[in-house]
Amino acid sequence: MPTINGERLLGDLRRIADFGRYQTGVHRPHLSPQDVESRHWLVARMKEAGLEPVIDGIGTVIGKSPKTGPRILIGSHSDTQPRGGWLDGVMGVIYGLEVARALAEDPETAHLAVDVASWADEEGHWGQMTGSRSFIGIFSEADIDKAKHRDEGTPMREALKAAGLEGVPREHLEEGRYRGYLEAHIEQGGLLEVDEKRIGIVTAIVGIMQFRLTFSGIQNHAGTTPMPIRKDAGVAMMRLYNDVMDKFPAVSGPRSVWTVGKMVLEPGAPAIVPGRAEMVLQFRDADYKVLQAFEAKLMEIVADHQKNSPCKVECVNLSRTQPLVMDERFLEAIEESAAVHASEKHMRMPSGAGHDAQVIGLKMPAAMMFVPSIGGISHHFTENTHDADIVLGCQVFADATAKILKGN
Repeated sequence: MPTINGERLLGDLRRIADFGRYQTGVHRPHLSPQDVESRHWLVARMKEAGLEPVIDGIGTVIGKSPKTGPRILIGSHSDTQPRGGWLDGVMGVIYGLEVARALAEDPETAHLAVDVASWADEEGHWGQMTGSRSFIGIFSEADIDKAKHRDEGTPMREALKAAGLEGVPREHLEEGRYRGYLEAHIEQGGLLEVDEKRIGIVTAIVGIMQFRLTFSGIQNHAGTTPMPIRKDAGVAMMRLYNDVMDKFPAVSGPRSVWTVGKMVLEPGAPAIVPGRAEMVLQFRDADYKVLQAFEAKLMEIVADHQKNSPCKVECVNLSRTQPLVMDERFLEAIEESAAVHASEKHMRMPSGAGHDAQVIGLKMPAAMMFVPSIGGISHHFTENTHDADIVLGCQVFADATAKILKGN
């Protein structure tokens, strides 16, 4: 089986972290100058590894192997959350690069072909996993025309032009090219660390539903408007929030999660009764039936508040993704490799976060592997994983890739 070069792997991870470095983490949103610079660096590293790389018209980097043997696609993303961590996503990209090099350097696996991708915008600055969705044909030119930056409102077309990608063709999946897709990632949670495991074999990726709830009341003077006649949008929002938190557990699964991560009061002044309020509710589970139960319960709660609240409530679905079960044959290959290199230190587990694998997996067999996150921290500049776990994970991943490509 191939042997990875741990020093080379860690060196590449530390070098790409220089692009947009922020304290101990990285600030590298998709199509920012730092992101574009990092993609050109990645192209150069792929060329050195014998791949044939391009940056396509949406910003995805894909390095294709010129070999004609059995072929697999390995990828993740290299854009980051604002002031995010140095490993989220990009570790999986550099794993792909290192696996391609390790297989090429071993005479027994030198004929095996690995293509490597860094998908555009997995973190959702312009849409929802736009790079991988573009690759499989479910993000159109019209979608690009409509896409705007979630915070700044900049049209995606303008950002692509500024990045030198105006008119550049987009890469699309070539039917039958791959045996499947593999993605490695930090766990972004604390289960592996708590259970003293070093490798997570992902059984399924959660589906996610997200809703915006808007509450319309009457803005008024906080000192002269009596409590009984107020139409306080903030109070209406908090009452519905409490109902969600009280009633969702009755329909949840063992690993369900739900979060209100955004609340807004308008106009947001201490002496004014809020006339408008807004909150965004998100829920996740690997079982689509549980997601449907959450949605039904939410609609029931909204209908009750529409009937009994002095404020109008509007509920709009912002996004929904389907859960995806990973390919069992690929999981067994990862599990067998983990048993060799991390005996008794691996476990099967679902992914509580969304990943490009659930998009690519709509078109081909797919699997994911996790390594531990120290303290369970991610989406923060203090995110980290022990070097030894990064290196171990890549070796397991390389062995599993070889197993899959050899068909054993």
